[in-house]
Amino acid sequence: MADFAARNEQPEVLFWVGCAGAFDDRYKRVTRAFVRILEHVGVKYAVLGMEETCTGDPAKRAGNEFLFQMQAMQNITTFDGYGIKTIVTACPHCFNTIKNEYPALGGNYEVIHHSTFLQQLINSGRVKVQGGESYKGRRITFHDSCYLGRANDIYEAPREVLAALDADLVEMKRSKANGLCCGAGGAQMWKEPEPGKKDINVERTEEALATLDGNAAALDALYGVESGNAGTTPAPKANAQGSIIAVGCPFCMTMMSDGVKNKERESSVQVFDLAELVASAEGLNA
Repeated sequence: MADFAARNEQPEVLFWVGCAGAFDDRYKRVTRAFVRILEHVGVKYAVLGMEETCTGDPAKRAGNEFLFQMQAMQNITTFDGYGIKTIVTACPHCFNTIKNEYPALGGNYEVIHHSTFLQQLINSGRVKVQGGESYKGRRITFHDSCYLGRANDIYEAPREVLAALDADLVEMKRSKANGLCCGAGGAQMWKEPEPGKKDINVERTEEALATLDGNAAALDALYGVESGNAGTTPAPKANAQGSIIAVGCPFCMTMMSDGVKNKERESSVQVFDLAELVASAEGLNA
């Protein structure tokens, strides 16, 4: 962003990378995939680089309002100093915090989650989702991030992105407004779970796997999954090889990936972010 300012130019969007996108090895791949898409379609974007700091979301969720406000004000000062108007991010936690909580501190910006941004690029024809890997016929189920779905009512954008892949999209019975948390929200990402019968991410992963497998008996055995909750159980699939759990959040990525490992299904089920799927379908893999 400093380079744009030095040339007296403004980007179309500021890409807010987020802590996970910058430091988590798995989610760095999502950052790279999204940047490849931006560059492929010619979006004039900028990043803050070393000037980007945490939004303050974990501090606020953990109850440290003072630290949150310090971090938020530092970012607002940086945004306003550069005249930032539009921000796009792949993290629903960053998205929710900047969009809904910064205005009370004087930070007012157009904030877009990358699922919505990808949907716009596809709908406008700038992204064709062709020329790369084909997902036709592959089973994909989407896990709704709490801060994207229930907190901000964004349910259709990620599904429209997946629909463009021409894959076999199957819905978990706990989906959209009735979705189940991955277990990492509310600063839970940074601590061990309380003692209980089962970790939440394992419960959620079991539901995702049973949905991809079309295993009605396994779905009925899960707590809180009623047979008529959100549509019918997908038809059984004898070989779920190549099935995908799609996510749009770095926390969900970690929790669902850990769940798949817990169930020893890494060889047949993969967890991908929306940006990775679109980049792959567009033939933009590095």
